[in-house]
Amino acid sequence: MTSLLNLAAFDKDGAIEETAHAAGATRADFFKRTGAATAGLVVAGSVFDGLLSPAHAAISSKPSKANDVKILNYALTLEFLEAAFYIQAVQAKALPGWLISNFAEVVAAHEDAHVRLLQSVLGSAAVKKPTFDFKDTITDQAKFMATAQVLEDTGVAAYAGQGPNIFQRPVVKAALSIHSVEARHASWVRLISGQNPAPAVVDEPKTEKQVLAAVTGTGFITG
Repeated sequence: MTSLLNLAAFDKDGAIEETAHAAGATRADFFKRTGAATAGLVVAGSVFDGLLSPAHAAISSKPSKANDVKILNYALTLEFLEAAFYIQAVQAKALPGWLISNFAEVVAAHEDAHVRLLQSVLGSAAVKKPTFDFKDTITDQAKFMATAQVLEDTGVAAYAGQGPNIFQRPVVKAALSIHSVEARHASWVRLISGQNPAPAVVDEPKTEKQVLAAVTGTGFITG
């Protein structure tokens, strides 16, 4: 697989400036700051509509109830992405063998449940579901496995990165209940890929900036 979804390829030297902060500026300013216009990291304006709105400002390091809403919508958008990826892979019926197809079916149900949990917590404040195009990553076995691994790693890193910023105890409980399952998914996909399911002693959390840069870089969000 190419560098698609390779988190390590993003913002190695800090060249991608505060992605989430830039959402409060014009789209032209955002593209200028991130280099997205020339690097092809963003598909049209869908990222703003489906990923960064309605909480235009970046998640704060100062916990508050308002900040919790931003964190939950950030998590919800990631769960929308994951759920759609697995559901579409199951519907395509192109993945060979029970090990892989069973993984896709079980994780599709989990991610869909995560979406519904976050929507129930957010109520009317929940962002809308974006539209996605996963291309051949849902039909090509090697690309499916590689994409699944990075999506799960991204989810784990994103939840870990926001844990310290959560203000309300019920939100902490909801986030932790999802975070541990995402970690199980990450181990599972490695195991059926013939890899070490627990390759590191500790996992590095990812900031909102890092995660959003990686997600927009996939080109999967189309509207």
